[in-house]
Amino acid sequence: MENLGYPVLSTVIFLPILGSLLMLLISRRQEGLIKWSALLTSILTFILSLPLFTGFDKTTHKMQFVEQKPWIPDWGIQYYVGVDGISVLFVLLSTLVTILCVLISWNSIQNKVKEFYISLLLIEGAMIGVFCSLDFFLFYIFWEAMLIPMYLIIGVWGGPRRVYAAIKFFLYTLVGSVLMLIGIIVLYMEAGTFNIMELAKVSFPITMQYWLFWAFFAAFAVKVPMFPVHTWLPDAHTEAPTAGSVVLAAILIKMGAYGFLRFSLPLFPDASKAMTPIMLTLSVIAIIYGGIVCLAQTDLKRLIAYSSVSHMGFVTLGIFALNAQGVEGGILQMINHGIVTGALFLCVGIVYDRTHSREIADYGGLATVMPVYAGFFMLFTLASIGLPGLNGFIGEFLIILGGFKAKKLAGIFAATGIIIGAAYMLWLYQRVFFNEVNEKIMHLEPMQMREFITLAALAIFVLWIGIYPNTFLSYMHVSVQHLLERVHYGLPDTMLAIKSVTGGL
Repeated sequence: MENLGYPVLSTVIFLPILGSLLMLLISRRQEGLIKWSALLTSILTFILSLPLFTGFDKTTHKMQFVEQKPWIPDWGIQYYVGVDGISVLFVLLSTLVTILCVLISWNSIQNKVKEFYISLLLIEGAMIGVFCSLDFFLFYIFWEAMLIPMYLIIGVWGGPRRVYAAIKFFLYTLVGSVLMLIGIIVLYMEAGTFNIMELAKVSFPITMQYWLFWAFFAAFAVKVPMFPVHTWLPDAHTEAPTAGSVVLAAILIKMGAYGFLRFSLPLFPDASKAMTPIMLTLSVIAIIYGGIVCLAQTDLKRLIAYSSVSHMGFVTLGIFALNAQGVEGGILQMINHGIVTGALFLCVGIVYDRTHSREIADYGGLATVMPVYAGFFMLFTLASIGLPGLNGFIGEFLIILGGFKAKKLAGIFAATGIIIGAAYMLWLYQRVFFNEVNEKIMHLEPMQMREFITLAALAIFVLWIGIYPNTFLSYMHVSVQHLLERVHYGLPDTMLAIKSVTGGL
């Protein structure tokens, strides 16, 4: 399994980056060649990432497809990558979503086409690098590397308030990242290594765990985004081009929740357990607050953006329920949210390219004008509100089940979020697709094949996960169980013995 004939993780990390560098050699006047180069690079990256899915060993929690080479030996820094059952699905989601972002931007990006696709491919490489990194120094480089191209995508190709939204995104993310960097340095000074797997074997003093938990919380909570540091997200989503909104919704905001799983829980288990009431409370607030704010929105993208605040509240609730149902439901819901919300932003982009309006009031009767499009939108709407048989149901069911086991009151309040979600999504659908046909949209052209393919690809996963979720849940069982053992029971006796001999290093 480990000997595939090529380093699969390095390939999927650096192939998009290499593709973006090669695009520098193409004249900006050759827009067709630029687009096809970006599409072929993203498709090839996805194909080469498939062995992660087909060759994965579900019976072990250990890292797989590992590549480990010395990088800066004097500081103990390594090029160290690998995936387990928690991270592997996010790599595949990243490679799939990038293809769809290239396709949906085919006609909508009219200026600086070359720079746009270079930025998009750079983001893909950085995102995959974040999910694969097992060295903190390497992780932080990838974490920060995605900041600049996303800043450019929002600030250059966004809407009228794009500069404001881009700067707000940059500042929020940067402040959190700086605090995390301080935490990483403290970990290195304490344990003498950047190796994440070795750090997970160290039992840090409880007071240090508290301080480090909040240092990392600053970065991860902003990325999720958790209440009350969520305010950058609606502006970024609203002003970003369609591809930027899809990348933000499908991948970037998952990195915060992934950080809690990969770092906060295993490295600071005692602090994580102590902070559980606070995290559950913030999650419930996000679920209800995000849903209520959605009811007041008049802008399509802004409504979907605030729905992300609510849905990601479910994710953090599941993670900090600290039981198997909650954590697995949280991970699956991260995948589900990436698929469904990414699809909804694609849907908005399709009509925005035709009308150049995001105002809900400018639509009405769209089901009569674009019936196929209306069918896709209905599917993703029902998935978003958790209809049984679609992917949103199983994730929310597991999260609420885990929430009830952790704290009954948290489970009850979270369940009310589903009712609010059904209210704002169905009301949105009624206003956009039913009622009388608005004159402004009477002559819209039907969906193109390229647009149909992007939505159909995500619709397949909506139905696949909804009907047979175990295909994806089976990847995470063993890894989640190992993580929870670390959180609840600490280090194994043998590891504690090694610690006593080595002085904690």
